[in-house]
Amino acid sequence: MGVSVGGGGGGGTPEGSEEQQKRSEIYTYEAPWHIYAMNWSVRRDKKYRLAIASLLEQFNNRVEIVQLDDSTGEIRSDPNLCFDHPYPPTKTMFVPDRDCLRPDLLATSADFLRIWRIADDSPRVELKSLLNGNKNSEFCGPITSFDWNDAEPRRIGTSSIDTTCTIWDIEREAVDTQLIAHDKEVYDIAWGGVGVFASVSADGSVRVFDLRDKEHSTIIYESSDPPDTPLVRLGWNKQDPRYMATIIMDSAKVVVLDIRFPTVPVVELQRHQASVNAIAWAPHSSCHICTAGDDSQALIWDLSSMGSATAGTGSQQQQSAAAAAEGGLDPILAYTAGAEIEQLQWSSSQPDWVAIAFSSKLQILRV
Repeated sequence: MGVSVGGGGGGGTPEGSEEQQKRSEIYTYEAPWHIYAMNWSVRRDKKYRLAIASLLEQFNNRVEIVQLDDSTGEIRSDPNLCFDHPYPPTKTMFVPDRDCLRPDLLATSADFLRIWRIADDSPRVELKSLLNGNKNSEFCGPITSFDWNDAEPRRIGTSSIDTTCTIWDIEREAVDTQLIAHDKEVYDIAWGGVGVFASVSADGSVRVFDLRDKEHSTIIYESSDPPDTPLVRLGWNKQDPRYMATIIMDSAKVVVLDIRFPTVPVVELQRHQASVNAIAWAPHSSCHICTAGDDSQALIWDLSSMGSATAGTGSQQQQSAAAAAEGGLDPILAYTAGAEIEQLQWSSSQPDWVAIAFSSKLQILRV
């Protein structure tokens, strides 16, 4: 991509402007298997570190922790930080601990939520906890996704095919809250603050929950054409929590929502040529989002024009949202990968870098 995305602050580029010019804008790592789950470390002392996980149709799967060597431009896997994992992880995520105040933890979801600890004194990974949200059985419904709470890192929320969302206190290794969130499988969950989270489901709805009032939820959006089409991914804008984005199953469009004006999208992003698989809001800018999909494209969008669509009364907002959706927005950057992009993550500690996974390749791109 090689173009800087503007936005509110946020440094994090590699040091030395002359060096930057010499450096490649894209680094590639070839894994020994098909990659699905993937995510960046957020610690200041672990720049360019990612966790990647296999998608193998067998019980034994693998997780690797890889690191870009800035000086050589090589992404390397440390054999001591590779470990076996039961079933393919649906997601992997490092503890949101930029300042390195907590143990170095990695969470994965599959049949259970697992918390792994990366040892301080030697390169090894140990299973710290295995968390099962089903009190009545040693088995639980497979976990489709989870999100780690930035504001309260002791909390992780998981979504499951058994229609529930579970909020864990990982320090106590206990369930804080478990609620039936939807009528069908829950496919994704995202925090919007300390006690507020949202989820999307096979029932076609985006619902917002406040842990202070667990009996009620607010439906922000329902898929309409056709009705009840499953929603598979959800991204909540960390810089401006009024906005979230969702992906409709087998659809090439991304729906951007303003939670103050439920039901009508602020804008629909419609420039992908095939199903969208992943979305990531910029960690340093409230109006940039990256999307990626089966057309092998990663697209970055500038949504600053949404401001006009969100001003005024509800009816004005609906009219301008409809106009924005009709006219369509064009992405400001596009990158074409070598195959369908299944996973996409924007580095929160280095906002100039996006990672994508396609087939057995991990690529990190400077944007």
